[in-house]
Amino acid sequence: MYIDSCGILEDEGKEQMAFDTYRAVTSLYLKLERFSDAATILLRWGLAADKCKAINSQCKAYLSAIIVYLYAHDIKQAEQCYNDCSQIDAFFNSEQNYCAEKLLQAHREADVEETKHIAQSNSTISNLDHMIVRLARKLPTGDLNAVPSSSATEEEPLNENDLT
Repeated sequence: MYIDSCGILEDEGKEQMAFDTYRAVTSLYLKLERFSDAATILLRWGLAADKCKAINSQCKAYLSAIIVYLYAHDIKQAEQCYNDCSQIDAFFNSEQNYCAEKLLQAHREADVEETKHIAQSNSTISNLDHMIVRLARKLPTGDLNAVPSSSATEEEPLNENDLT
C-alpha cells in the first residue's frame, strides 16, 4: 500500500510529498530484514529527490542504500550501487559520496577498526535517518576477510592451447 502511494504521488509529479512514505517503507523493510527491498526503495527515493531538485535528500538516500547493502554484507551490490550513483554529478561531488567511498575502501581492505571509526564518528552518517544510523553503527557485519575484492577475478586460468 505504501509503494502504491509513492507511485501515485510520483505519477502526479508530487515526489516531494512522498518522502515520508519512502521513509516509512524503508523502515518497514528494515524491520522485516528485507535489505534488498529497503535499498531499492532508497534508490527510488533518490530518483524522486532528483526530480524535485532536493540534492541533499538525494545524496542521503544513495548513501543510505550503500549502507544497507554493507549491513546486509553484500559488498558486491554496495559497490555496484556506489558506481551507479557516482554517475550522477550531484552525488559524485557530495560529502555522502566521500563517506561511501571511505566505507567501501575500509571494507575492501578488511579494516574493521576503520569501518567502525567511519560509521561511528562521521557527521555525514549522523545526519542520515535514524534507522540508517542504527545500521551504520553496527558496521561491519560478518567477516570482512571473507569479502571478495572487486579486483579479484574468478576467471579460469589462461590456457594457451585453447584458441576459442
